[in-house]
Amino acid sequence: MHRFYARPENFSADERLITLAHEEAHHLCAVLRLREGAEVFVFDGCGREFRCIVSAIEKRSGIALLKIEEEVLPTRPESPLRLALALALLKGEKFDLVVQKATELGVTRITPLLTRFSDIKMADPRDAARRVARWRRLAIEAAKQSGRARVPEVADPTGFAEFIENERRAADEGELARRLPIIFAERAGRDLREIRSRHDPKPQIITAVVGPEGGWSEEEIRQASQKGWEIVTLGGRTLRAETAAIVAVALLQHLYGDL
Repeated sequence: MHRFYARPENFSADERLITLAHEEAHHLCAVLRLREGAEVFVFDGCGREFRCIVSAIEKRSGIALLKIEEEVLPTRPESPLRLALALALLKGEKFDLVVQKATELGVTRITPLLTRFSDIKMADPRDAARRVARWRRLAIEAAKQSGRARVPEVADPTGFAEFIENERRAADEGELARRLPIIFAERAGRDLREIRSRHDPKPQIITAVVGPEGGWSEEEIRQASQKGWEIVTLGGRTLRAETAAIVAVALLQHLYGDL
């Protein structure tokens, strides 16, 4: 079964046709060498999936037109848990890895964080835009591979203090009912099982925050604690930041989601 991604704006107003362009059209035409009449599946990144027939291929313009046959259930169901991940910026391809694996594990939002000890400061706006565009492409590919019909939002890099304040404001406005905000730290935190016993056993949304290789500053931990965040440790062993992020997401999906 061949799956493709198309943004909602690539659907016709009557939802009878889908236009594939750029990488998706190239993959259909040049890589898979599909022809008119081939059956494919398309997801819109917002949770919907469709069975389609290739109706036309326009090689010169680099697009493929697909006729929607029917809306179908997504290849894989979404977790009942709305799990958001915020992770301090990491060097090299480490952040890429987390985006891929977190998407596979069912997160709904990924926020790159600028912290005091972040490996990358991202002062150049053009560099930031390139990285975010890459992470968004990786999230699409990971959703396609894992059978998800929903692509997690990849937010623009955000400062730690601003992120904490935004989350507090959202909670105050009632946007995040049954909310559990967690910051993972190497020390001075509680065991996740203890946290579970003290909170709603079925939160609607969890925001998990993981720091950089250098850890959190005392001021960052203080800010989070004052805003009601739970400080949690992942055991006695020291994990790399990318490992900690993947482990945290998997544990939370196991305890509260569908893993």
